[in-house]
Amino acid sequence: MAEHDTQHGFGRALVAVYAVFTIAATARSVYQLVTKADEAPVAYALSAVAGVVYGVATWALATANRRVATAAIGFELVGVLGVGLLSLVDPDLFPDETVWSGFGAGYGYVPLVLPFIGLWWLRRTARKP
Repeated sequence: MAEHDTQHGFGRALVAVYAVFTIAATARSVYQLVTKADEAPVAYALSAVAGVVYGVATWALATANRRVATAAIGFELVGVLGVGLLSLVDPDLFPDETVWSGFGAGYGYVPLVLPFIGLWWLRRTARKP
């Protein structure tokens, strides 16, 4: 294994977790958008965005595309912190939960922890000068 590979060892488990979140967020948002989009369109669209971001991160980590992985996971971190904070400060903004509401409370706070682990893994597997 090359030291800079993101998809080996612990990275396999990380890719698997990202893949599960890709499926969960995407399936949830598709169901919500198809069945009740008019109830909370922003929340459901944010869940769709989360699904896409998780999918991009999954692909980038699995293929060792470090730049894309860093961008996707960075976006994910900003999203979960921003949506998490806004959903607590002004709950009326999100009449229904998103994947990132309450910092991912509905998913056991994994959405809050996951980007930190992803960025740590990218740093840990970075090429050493």
